[in-house]
Amino acid sequence: RCAARSRMSSRYRLLVDNASQVVQICTDGEKFLTKGGMKNLSVMENASVVIGRDGLIKAVGPAEAIRLQYSEAAFDKVIDAKGMCVLPGLVDAHTHPVWAGDRVHEFAMKLAGATYMDVHRAGGGIHFTVEHTRAAGASELLRSLASRLARMLRAGTTLVECKSGYGLDLQTEVKMLDVIEQARRTQPINISSTYCGAHAVPRGKTVAEATEDILQVQLPRLKELMSAGALRVDNIDVFCEQGVFDLDATRSILQAGKDLGLNVNFHGDELHPMNSAQLGAELGALAISHLEEVTDEGIAAMATARTAAVLLPTTAYILRRLPQPRARDMLDAGVIVALGSDFNPNAYCCSMPIVMHLACVNMRMSMAEALAAATINAAYALGRSHTHGSLEVGKHGDLLVLDNSRWEHLIYQLGGHRELIRHVIIKGHLVDTDQRMQL
Repeated sequence: RCAARSRMSSRYRLLVDNASQVVQICTDGEKFLTKGGMKNLSVMENASVVIGRDGLIKAVGPAEAIRLQYSEAAFDKVIDAKGMCVLPGLVDAHTHPVWAGDRVHEFAMKLAGATYMDVHRAGGGIHFTVEHTRAAGASELLRSLASRLARMLRAGTTLVECKSGYGLDLQTEVKMLDVIEQARRTQPINISSTYCGAHAVPRGKTVAEATEDILQVQLPRLKELMSAGALRVDNIDVFCEQGVFDLDATRSILQAGKDLGLNVNFHGDELHPMNSAQLGAELGALAISHLEEVTDEGIAAMATARTAAVLLPTTAYILRRLPQPRARDMLDAGVIVALGSDFNPNAYCCSMPIVMHLACVNMRMSMAEALAAATINAAYALGRSHTHGSLEVGKHGDLLVLDNSRWEHLIYQLGGHRELIRHVIIKGHLVDTDQRMQL
């Protein structure tokens, strides 16, 4: 019996052998990186990675040492990675991927000079998408979500945050969260689910009425569904902004979500300095997104509270009149800086490599800082850095194999990532990124 057990334990799911570089990111169980830690990533030359049949990393080390240590082992799959580079699967810490309705016409409006709020007042923006998403069936939403997730996966994202927020009423918000739950169960990509019922104030309601509906109707129903095991929701989000949800409304909604066990992870200080960063620090928020208009005081508060800043370089890039997030000031202050694509009908970007490229060019981040922000720090912003975001023993075997000997090419090359990324691997399984799950 012991011999049989030994034979079983010596079979593994995957060996990625003799890569030119294995980018571990960090090696000492760090939950996040700041300042110098983001500039000095752990990179091993001529190394191999072993993933067990449970999908977890069993070893990362010099190729020759791994070869000797596992000389008697059997592997379900071996990848000869000579001349290639291995790095953790990317983490997209902010997306809005469940919606119906095409808003390509708004891009032309923005190019002609319209601001975000101009589009909003003209009947576009969030409310346009809300109308179409309310009318769409769950099967239609699931098909489009699966297609978008497949595109993210092809670009190297293996863990993605997915928000609701285009319902603004109980029925549609639950429909969206249920679609996200079905995707979690059927798609290979890892998902962190966010309730964002406070994405906008519904037409015909005041801020007070919308807040009351969320507190007295929507959140109690979510609690019931979560308790019954019908839904898994990880985070709560509010759009804290002038003309949307003010600080008091935001505080009450986020606190109610926190009381349900949800991570506080919200939109703040995007269009106007709202002191959202200070509010998030006060509430013990895990993360705040956008922060284009954050103040010095807000930056200091986030650094002290260890609240991650999820920066979204696509937003200012597309809206143009919006300032770039103050990434350098945050980095220098010791804020935990993460990145997200902000994928939504307003910012249609599925590619974290493009996001990292924009972060370097437009926000003056180094390539090492951008990669840390799109791996370990983005995982931290989702409460997942104990399982994702670096290549360390015991973590999920989610990784990318690049057809290049230098990892920097993932950021340096603007586009063309289907050719650069040779393999996307989730828990030791090679994902066929050319096939979509049949629904």
